[in-house]
Amino acid sequence: MIVGLRNYAPALAVAGAVFCAVSANAASPDARALIGQYCEQCHQVKGVQNFGNIGPSLVDLKGRYPERKDVEEIISDETKRNPQTAMPPFGRNLVLTKQQIETIVDYLYNQ
Repeated sequence: MIVGLRNYAPALAVAGAVFCAVSANAASPDARALIGQYCEQCHQVKGVQNFGNIGPSLVDLKGRYPERKDVEEIISDETKRNPQTAMPPFGRNLVLTKQQIETIVDYLYNQ
């Protein structure tokens, strides 16, 4: 039976790629909701009219922080870099999961 599956390997690979692409696009509404709930009150976000100005702009974030890990760490716990920050430690305080933080970074890097 497994030997017969070899004939389907290319089709399964394409189906997997399509599923991943659809899943990434499907995550966009969740990302938008997370941005709306946790980010735009303090940060300028592309496409948002009423945003806060307590924190720096998140427009062109990828240009300023080419390493995604840096942004994930800032969202998780900016107090490690800057103990005086006003940025809440969303990850450390278990407000956002690692997956939610990654979803936010994906959205910001692809705007």
